[in-house]
Amino acid sequence: MPPSLPQFSAARARSYIFRLPLFTRCIILVILLLWLVSLQSAWDVQQWGALIPKEIGLATMYRTNTFPLVHANFFHAFMNILALTPLLERFEAEYGTLTTLALFLGPLSTIPALLYTFVEIGIGLNTKVLGASIWVFTLIAMEAVKTYRTNPHFVIGTTQIPTWITPLVMVLFVSFLIPNTSFLGHCCGLLFGYGWGLGYLKFLAPPEWILRWIEGKLNLLGRLPHYVSVDQKTYGRYGVLPTTNAPTNPDIALRFTDPGQRLGP
Repeated sequence: MPPSLPQFSAARARSYIFRLPLFTRCIILVILLLWLVSLQSAWDVQQWGALIPKEIGLATMYRTNTFPLVHANFFHAFMNILALTPLLERFEAEYGTLTTLALFLGPLSTIPALLYTFVEIGIGLNTKVLGASIWVFTLIAMEAVKTYRTNPHFVIGTTQIPTWITPLVMVLFVSFLIPNTSFLGHCCGLLFGYGWGLGYLKFLAPPEWILRWIEGKLNLLGRLPHYVSVDQKTYGRYGVLPTTNAPTNPDIALRFTDPGQRLGP
């Protein structure tokens, strides 16, 4: 009997949507609201929120946080929401709502944005970027490092390919097949994701004792539906621990820590 393809289930989709954690819901809502606001002509939302390297200054630093939330059109927003939602809800379930809020509205957006800005200005360009796919590739890079720790490679024919390069292949695939996407912007997102996955950037996460104090003072778990507490995380603060199995090919091994273009389809 030939294998049957998985069928779409409206009940499962509805159940999945109803179980999304709080911050993930808020991000989806903000993206949709900004797209709706962009339909009017009195205020150019894309021009206001996009990351434009030569317009970054003290008064416009907000762009380093707003550019993942604004999109070129409905299709751009819809496809990024589809790609972002499962990755973001997994991250929030692992680290908690407050940590996710602090990172995505802080360094996880700002650092890739500033890196992109410096490179663009350094090579004499001023390409506008917008869209949440920079978050998508950041999260994919984090997941790739986790996968590499437990499953260092997959095999195609007789060739062993390290699993950590999968996001790089995806970036190249998107850049070649989908027009008007930012290869540099996606690479900046990947760089942060790899840095986080390898442990170099995890000092950016707020301390758990501060999060617990805030949660207790404000009773966030009791007041906010779908809120993920620090103590409800599924995998622990630093994710899956690495295994003791060494990579089979040291030449391509990923080393762990020792003691307007649019972004996306």
